Amino acid sequence: MPDRGGGPTGPRIRVGRPSRRVRTLLMTLGVLAVLAMAFVMFAGFWTDWLWYRSVRYSSVFTTTLWTKIGLFAVFGLLMALAVGVNIWLAHRLRPPLSAMSLEQQNLDRYRMGIAPYKKWVLLAVTALVGLIAGASASGQWRTWLMWVNGVSFGQKDPQFQLDVSFFAFDLPWYRFLLGFGFAATVLSLIAAALVHYLYGGLRITSPGARATAAATGHLSVLLGLFVALKAVAYWLDRYGLAVKSSDFKATGNWAGLRYVDANAYLPAKTILFCIAVICALLFFATLWRRTWQLPVIGFGLMVLSAILIGGLYPAIVQKFQVQPNEQAKEAPYIKKNIDATREAYDIDDAKVDDYQGVGDSKDNSQLRKDADSAASYRLIDPNVVPPTFDQLQQERKYYQFPTTLDVDRYKGQDTVVGLRELDLQGIPKRNWINDHFTYTHGYGVVAAKGTAVKPDTEGAPDFSESGLPSQGMLGEYEQRIYYGEKTQQYSIVGGPQKELDYEKNGEPTKTTSYKGKSGVNLSNPLNRAAYAVAFSEPQILYSGAIGEGSRILYNRTPKERVEAVAPWLSLDGDAYPAVVNGRVQWIVDAYTTTNGYPYASRTTLGDTTADALTQTDSQRAVIAQQNQVNYIRNSVKATVDAYDGTVQLYQWDTEDPVLKTWMKAFPDTVKPKGDIAPALMEHLRYPQDLFKVQRELLTRYHVESPSQFYSGSDAWQVPDDPTTGEKSSVPPYYLSLKMPQEQDRKFSLTTTFTPNGRPNLGAFMAVDADASSKDYGTIRLLRVTGDVPGPQQVQNRLNSNAEVAEFVRNMKGANSDIEYGNLLTIPLNDGFLYVEPVYAQGNNAYPLLKKVAVSYGRETVFKNTLGEALNAVFGEEGETPPPPGDGDDDTTRPPSDGDASLQKAIEDAQKAYDEGEEALKQQDWTAYGEAQEKLQDALQRAADAEARTETPATPGAEGKKPEKAAQDEKGDQKGS
Repeated sequence: MPDRGGGPTGPRIRVGRPSRRVRTLLMTLGVLAVLAMAFVMFAGFWTDWLWYRSVRYSSVFTTTLWTKIGLFAVFGLLMALAVGVNIWLAHRLRPPLSAMSLEQQNLDRYRMGIAPYKKWVLLAVTALVGLIAGASASGQWRTWLMWVNGVSFGQKDPQFQLDVSFFAFDLPWYRFLLGFGFAATVLSLIAAALVHYLYGGLRITSPGARATAAATGHLSVLLGLFVALKAVAYWLDRYGLAVKSSDFKATGNWAGLRYVDANAYLPAKTILFCIAVICALLFFATLWRRTWQLPVIGFGLMVLSAILIGGLYPAIVQKFQVQPNEQAKEAPYIKKNIDATREAYDIDDAKVDDYQGVGDSKDNSQLRKDADSAASYRLIDPNVVPPTFDQLQQERKYYQFPTTLDVDRYKGQDTVVGLRELDLQGIPKRNWINDHFTYTHGYGVVAAKGTAVKPDTEGAPDFSESGLPSQGMLGEYEQRIYYGEKTQQYSIVGGPQKELDYEKNGEPTKTTSYKGKSGVNLSNPLNRAAYAVAFSEPQILYSGAIGEGSRILYNRTPKERVEAVAPWLSLDGDAYPAVVNGRVQWIVDAYTTTNGYPYASRTTLGDTTADALTQTDSQRAVIAQQNQVNYIRNSVKATVDAYDGTVQLYQWDTEDPVLKTWMKAFPDTVKPKGDIAPALMEHLRYPQDLFKVQRELLTRYHVESPSQFYSGSDAWQVPDDPTTGEKSSVPPYYLSLKMPQEQDRKFSLTTTFTPNGRPNLGAFMAVDADASSKDYGTIRLLRVTGDVPGPQQVQNRLNSNAEVAEFVRNMKGANSDIEYGNLLTIPLNDGFLYVEPVYAQGNNAYPLLKKVAVSYGRETVFKNTLGEALNAVFGEEGETPPPPGDGDDDTTRPPSDGDASLQKAIEDAQKAYDEGEEALKQQDWTAYGEAQEKLQDALQRAADAEARTETPATPGAEGKKPEKAAQDEKGDQKGS
């Protein structure tokens, strides 16, 4: 070796092979890299398993995982075997080298190059195709589970007399198997042909026979399998006609058989099936005849038949039989489509009544009286007032309300509700500890009466639950909001790091430590390492803020949690909160769907559920985006606890076969309907997205006569929202109203229709949205027979009103913006009453209700209050009484300010409670005992005063009554 800088006796540096130390280092680095990659993959799997176990739905994770693994293994192995066996067989059937032509001898260098690695090449090819096929098959886990667990619909299609479950559950699986068979056959055919060519079984340019007898037999069998699969495809295509979508110019989107399908395509598919079977047998016969002459002729005839019988003949039938008398020919099939579509979307019981729409009563005093009881006129628009909630009830910058509030019912009153959720953007100082350890939850529910504003204000909402902690009509409940629609970051709670509970002016900052059981325990070093990798946050691994009892909370939005535990459901775009038995519960409506209901027209959920509201509120997403379905049921009501994240799934539609199928696949995940608590039932409602899908279908499918349906003479459309000026559908509105021929108001979901291409009112639709009502889900349609202005016309009439013009000028002069609230439509004495609140918002201010517009018949008025507007539109004085739940309700009225003894007792109790809490922190038991004596004395005085006034005590600190607070402190002392 040459010297490098050394003398005869100096050191030598060997050049060439790396030293043993370098090789060891490289090997170590390689092993570490492999281990790191393996741990990254393991971390994803492990954290998923931990999360599902934490929410007690581990069976969903394991069932889904094992189903995917099973499909991957079975179909990956089948594909690998199919391709591998055919490659091996083609190699085994190769001719001897002496029989090879000059063309094949030129391929020697390729054969020689492959020869040493034949086994490895075979393994590599089969493994590659097996992995690809297995990955594709694992994505069909839903199809497999629905097929193996499918239950009967109890209904048969009108053409083949097969149960609907065949089309919904069986046919998709058969189509997957057919597609897999085609892929395996084609890949095997290509691989076998290449091997035969490489080893001389096939010749392209050489004279003489183009293939050896062995190659001919082998490839003929594969071609025969392909043609046999084509025969199966023709047979399945017959059933596919029942769920086929097509364009029908008379009615638009169409599903199911039409005249040409039943009388041309269906017999053509049967004939082609027979021809394909014969052709496949001819290919198989080459094993004995050793010639492709008959199979090739048969294949050519099959292709020609497909063109003539499957294409040309149906076109002739359509042109010369159907088009000259299309309405009569298509009438039976249109009827089948109408019946199936109405059944599939649960609109078959929708009641359609003719309604004049133009009130003809001459007794204005009676009209005025009836107007008082026709509806609970919701003047507080949940889409407009969120900024008002922010300004008046946000309390701290790190809280936020949703951009669209929710409408619920409390004590029989329509109420606008919002949760005070955490907003990390408002934290005074952003850092990792503050973001994930200190600021972890929102606090409290804020609610306002939906039908009135607060007296002696400039139009602010009348809050029935407000403050921090929130107090009011809801009484005592757990106010901390750890799970919400806007809570998307992870938090680490329950450990050594205290959380900020809430801050109130003039009082010390309250801290807390999470006591719930949700989340994943981080005390285990393996868990910490896995989450550090999964969340790309190394501080999780070594932070001192994590210790004994620390738990990580993530997947915190209600829809994320329900989607994870029930991946077979489609979710409504609007989750809404309710206070149920002392807990804030998010309620999520969930749907089962399929696109395999025969004869039912398909709809794209993403397009159908989009409206003016979804365009302005990114949190209120549409369901399933572009997922096409032709069957939908609101089969599950899900709840998510806002404090501990507990997810409960309740069966709602007990007859839905799709839900029964999934309940078989995932047993014990959905609770029976009877387990729904009465307190929860009071807040369940008819879901908006289902209503929007149904109203879109009812624009055409309210018609049951085939001839009228064909002509489209009574087709409707959903009007654009007149209050926004945008080309987007008007959203449906929740409010309590009285429909014609009904005696009582019902909590309903409503919408309007206009005739196609016309602005006037075509129909009004309402569904009983109160889940506790015996008529829940009953859809009523009022088909307007008179000339009634539609929503856009009413809005235009309002905009042109002189009083409105003057009001707008005045507001513009004061630098205030005008915002129109929801335009409510209420049936009243054969007419329609329109009510619209109008808000004004100054610079850097918030919307306040300033005016109310009312229109009835030809009269449109614009007044300061609803009562004034109703008086003006009918020309009669009347009383607009508060809706149920308003007025002197002793259960909701706060203590009288004039009762000094009660007020003093409550103040003393609060002071004693605070002193006891401070003493408990200092572990000063003497001071604690004294504080408890003061608290008991104050509580006794409060109870005596309460008995005299018949008014309950005001909740104490942190939303608890002083009595409850005292009990909690005693429990804490006992635990200490």
